Amino acid sequence: MQREHYTPLNLVPIVADSCAVEDAAYARKVTADSPAVDVMTDLRLVAAATIGPDLPLPAATQNMIQRGVRSLFVVDDTHAMLGLLCADQVLGEAPVKIATARGIPQAELTARDLMVAADRVEAVDMDDVMRSEVGHIAATLKRSGRHHLLVVQRNAAGKASVRGVFSATQIARQLGISMPSGTIAQTFADIEAALVA
Repeated sequence: MQREHYTPLNLVPIVADSCAVEDAAYARKVTADSPAVDVMTDLRLVAAATIGPDLPLPAATQNMIQRGVRSLFVVDDTHAMLGLLCADQVLGEAPVKIATARGIPQAELTARDLMVAADRVEAVDMDDVMRSEVGHIAATLKRSGRHHLLVVQRNAAGKASVRGVFSATQIARQLGISMPSGTIAQTFADIEAALVA
């Protein structure tokens, strides 16, 4: 039953010199022992960055830039995950190799051509995440050699859905370290240094 009447909240004045604007990127500093969920992007709270499989590669790249993300979920019309498209694939040598092998211009490639198919994507379970700390996530990312780690959750019927994402960049930001524009090995070296500091 839905309520018909709601009482409005009280309005309070803002005093300009004593009211700061919170910055979510830096508000929640973490340590290696912080709960893992503190560094997870929860897709129940933040809309997933999704694209269709037939989106041309240049548009997919632009989509990443506009959204400020390094990966996109490739989904079908029912929102089922078909794969994952990461910046490393889009900006690496793969587009040149695939286009050359097919004898087509790179601009004709689509997200489907470069995505990692869903059945090849690994994830961690939300139940395990709830019992983990930031250090566990950093170790998992390092071992996998990836910038991102998906979190899946199963409903009562056993059907899985992607519940969240861990990003090495986000973890570093919340640890309070600046990210070098280098290799993933350097990224994890910096994260490890911050975790043991």
